[in-house]
Amino acid sequence: MSAIPFQTIDWNLIKKTEHPGESGTAYWQTLQLGGLRIRKVTYSEKYTADHWCQKGHIVHCLEGEFISELENGQEFRLSKGMTYVVSDDLSSHRSITAKGVELLIIDGDFLK
Repeated sequence: MSAIPFQTIDWNLIKKTEHPGESGTAYWQTLQLGGLRIRKVTYSEKYTADHWCQKGHIVHCLEGEFISELENGQEFRLSKGMTYVVSDDLSSHRSITAKGVELLIIDGDFLK
């Protein structure tokens, strides 16, 4: 991983990109620093991801609540202040929210 100098992130200056789900929409604000990706992600009401994800993440819930559903049927409900961590290729997971949620998601080469 490359050295990252001290910096601040003003999320108000980072463009949002739209990603439709199976239902609802995800809005990403992304900062890429070499092999490190930091995203502020907002899921709309009634959002269900359109795929099972194998990527590793550190996901911290900033506002609201959501379910992280594993392909094996397990469900984990996370709310404001809660975090989950998983490495690449250790589970198939997807996010679901009824009322919408705001997340900070960190992933990258260090989770391989």
